[in-house]
Amino acid sequence: QVRVMESGGSSVQAGGSLRLSCTASGLAFADYAVGWFRQSPGKEREGVSCILLSANTPYYIDSVKGRFTISRDNAKNTLYLDMNNLQPEDTATYYCAAGTRYYWNGSHAYCRTGPTDFDYWGQGTQVTVFS
Repeated sequence: QVRVMESGGSSVQAGGSLRLSCTASGLAFADYAVGWFRQSPGKEREGVSCILLSANTPYYIDSVKGRFTISRDNAKNTLYLDMNNLQPEDTATYYCAAGTRYYWNGSHAYCRTGPTDFDYWGQGTQVTVFS
């Protein structure tokens, strides 16, 4: 049975930092693309970041580039999201996801955060940023 579990959500003042963690079990973690999504009330879920292999260039949505860093520790079956300079618009429930889909651009493989790109999801962890 595959289990994905997020942790690390909290309330933080604007400009602050948080680290989210995600542990996965029941799958060969190193073989999976993993990513972070978020959803706030009244908005659609959006893909924040994903990483295929540690050596691959991660994907980030434009609004978090330069502020968020995704990383993975395959030995610990754990995915991280380091979030710096948090802003109120980052307030959302953050979800971790794992999947086996990847894409090829002719020189390297990469992941996407499309609605069907991931198979396993966590329950989410709440991040609230107040000004």
